[in-house]
Amino acid sequence: MTGPFPGERLVGTVVDFDVEVGMGTVEVNAETALRYRFHCTQIADGTRSVDVGARVGFVAVAGHGGVFEAAGIAPA
Repeated sequence: MTGPFPGERLVGTVVDFDVEVGMGTVEVNAETALRYRFHCTQIADGTRSVDVGARVGFVAVAGHGGVFEAAGIAPA
């Protein structure tokens, strides 16, 4: 499995989101289980909440420990 290209806009589905912790996961491809974690501060409209099942666009960026995370999350 290869990582995203820098600045590449991806589209996926929010598969989980914990409102209390502010952490969630976006799944890009169910077949390969390609998923990116995100923090609520990365939701572009500033709402700090997103519905599970929502289709979103985002950019994968290098996060803590070199793991890619979703950033700039917005409706797809």
